[in-house]
Amino acid sequence: MINKNKEVDNYISSLGLDRQKAISRLRNGLLSNLPSGFEEVISYGMIGYVVPLSVYPNGYHVKKNTPLPFINLASQKNHIGYYHMGIYSDELLFSWFVDAYTSSTTHKLDMGKSCVRIKKLDDIPYKVFDELAKKMSVNDWISTYEQAILRK
Repeated sequence: MINKNKEVDNYISSLGLDRQKAISRLRNGLLSNLPSGFEEVISYGMIGYVVPLSVYPNGYHVKKNTPLPFINLASQKNHIGYYHMGIYSDELLFSWFVDAYTSSTTHKLDMGKSCVRIKKLDDIPYKVFDELAKKMSVNDWISTYEQAILRK
């Protein structure tokens, strides 16, 4: 995994201390647990983990010559956003995540299609996010992505 520390570190250091701590812990979990082949970048103004064009030259169909997005972390106005494209496109992974998350914290799961909105920073189930990071390889993600695109 290539790490663009300077830009990512600048992103994190621009945050308040509570957000720095939470995003750093989520980031470290991703760096420690993502299968090999993903690249850490600044993507869409967020910390991103992508399939680089050197691995998947087709890139992201929505924006040509752009690496295929997989996970993003962002400090939003009222929450931390953890965007995981795999839970949006894989029903079994989605079900696993919902069960694991709800059984690991007292806070209600606040979720959009691929976004987990983390509003309570005092009880983030980091181990669930660490485990989620392990569950989809680059090849798994490419296959899932291509199947979703072909259906359209």
